[in-house]
Amino acid sequence: MRTSVVSVLLGLGLCGSAAGQEATGGPLSAIDWLSQSVATPTGSGGVVVGIDEPPVVDQGGALPLPVTTTALDGPNPDAVGLIPTTVSGLPRDLWGAGLTVEVAAALVAHPDDDLPALRQLFLTILLAEVAAPSDSGGRGDLLQVRIDKLLALGALEQAAALIDAAGATTPEMFRRSFDVALLTGAEDRACEAMQNAPHLAPTVPARIFCLARSGDWDTAALTLHTSEALGQVSADQAALLGRFLDPDLFEGDPVPPAPQPVTPLDWRIYEAVGEPLPTEGLPLAFSYAEIDPRAGWKAQIEAAERLTRAGTIAPNVILGLYTERQPAASGGVWDRVAAFQDFDAALTSGDVARVSQALPQAWARMQEAELEVPFAVLFGAALMQLPLEGEAKAVALRVGLLSPQAARAAERHTPTDATEGFLIGLATGNLDGRVPPDSLGRAIAAAYRTPAPSAEAQALLDANRRGEAILSAIDSIGRGVQGDLRGVTEGLSALRAAGLDGVARRTALELMILERRG
Repeated sequence: MRTSVVSVLLGLGLCGSAAGQEATGGPLSAIDWLSQSVATPTGSGGVVVGIDEPPVVDQGGALPLPVTTTALDGPNPDAVGLIPTTVSGLPRDLWGAGLTVEVAAALVAHPDDDLPALRQLFLTILLAEVAAPSDSGGRGDLLQVRIDKLLALGALEQAAALIDAAGATTPEMFRRSFDVALLTGAEDRACEAMQNAPHLAPTVPARIFCLARSGDWDTAALTLHTSEALGQVSADQAALLGRFLDPDLFEGDPVPPAPQPVTPLDWRIYEAVGEPLPTEGLPLAFSYAEIDPRAGWKAQIEAAERLTRAGTIAPNVILGLYTERQPAASGGVWDRVAAFQDFDAALTSGDVARVSQALPQAWARMQEAELEVPFAVLFGAALMQLPLEGEAKAVALRVGLLSPQAARAAERHTPTDATEGFLIGLATGNLDGRVPPDSLGRAIAAAYRTPAPSAEAQALLDANRRGEAILSAIDSIGRGVQGDLRGVTEGLSALRAAGLDGVARRTALELMILERRG
């Protein structure tokens, strides 16, 4: 079930939340459920995104202005990445003249509902091996924001790999590593690390949980009773932990209500006492806990669909789950499983008539779940080899255009109408003589014929702040999806101006084919 970070991005062919200050006054966190499992000592410094104003000083003006410092020895943690520039397609100086606080604000504020190509671009930015902003000072503030955003997007394997690359040697990094371990089923390893590094300051519930996991039930119970007497745990926490340590004592008693927000530690304890909390409705990262074989098949499939849709696990995961066994019922997820299995069997047989019959139904089910791009990654190349006709041929073209082999699919197809002609022009990068079929097509074509980035994106490009210009472009296209077609033109224009023409082409094809509008 595990896969490498780069393989997820390459498998998709696409390499190339509310902000708030933590209660401790520490670094910015992009997600409210994080940082509850393990405590952080107060007084730790970090970047806080807020109003960009100069400090208030007295009339004497005796205080000096803040001085930017940069460590001259040792690697800068903000430069740690997993994807080299040769693979990501991003420049080494991505952030250029950008300041850490501004880059962090742009990353944290970025929405989580992009088109697949733009989501993979954003994940690549978070994981890229690029130079740190000039004012980073070697503190790792931007690294922490990147990890938090990965966690918020459900990219747990990627976040864990980035933490490992940087080293979980601070309370801030350890608590993120601990939460990831809880959601990926590696809690024993996390507890061992906690026991070997007591200075990382676990909370009482985390300490009790790890004592019990290690088999030291007596010490865990003593710690709970002492902490409860001292008021260090709430009544609900004490009841839940007591049930975890000795379920027989609480048989017949109602389970304490789930806290808000639910933390990874809460989720694991509820699971351990036989009252697992459904991950649907929880932050996306919790879905990772349900692709574990211990979950039921339906729960595994639904969790994998959410993560596959988010682009954070490889399409092969959902392929394996969809084909694991025969559907148990009908309707909803089972209809998708049945349609997928029928198509997969037809394609394996090589029978063109069977494929022609099964493909439109499978495609319709993938559209319902917004899994068209993963489906295209899995089957786009194979469908190119079949002499399909009619509806199946039209579907196969769109599958091919959404796959990493889009240009080859376009070259092999003779368009049957203006829409197909325009799609082929986008895939090949040549719109000469291609007529846009609708207003969205005209907005896309304008980015190629009369490119015009937004004033904000152009100013960022002119100021050598390419990374922020790319983020601005993604946001503009997001507005376009909601109906502001000028945002489509401006966003695609900015991506092309930033040197990401391939991403712009994939995005334009997704805009036309996926119909994610409004």
